[in-house]
Amino acid sequence: MRSPQYRVEVKTSQRPLKVDRAIVDGLKKSLSNKMISKMKKEYVECPVAKQVVPFLLCYNCVSFIRRFQGLVDCEGKEYQVKT
Repeated sequence: MRSPQYRVEVKTSQRPLKVDRAIVDGLKKSLSNKMISKMKKEYVECPVAKQVVPFLLCYNCVSFIRRFQGLVDCEGKEYQVKT
């Protein structure tokens, strides 16, 4: 099992954040539309990318391990979205 190097809090914004349509379409296979629309309004302050990242991109990152009780466990190796 991968061990987390970072624990990052998931925060909510008032408006949905911009996410590439291809990523959203890929997630529709495994997540409901209601869950995706909720996640579009969430973001994290990524310690690897050193910037604010929409949660859907964080969820698709190679360093993402899991989300539990509003916290994301991040492996911290690199910020790269899975394709």
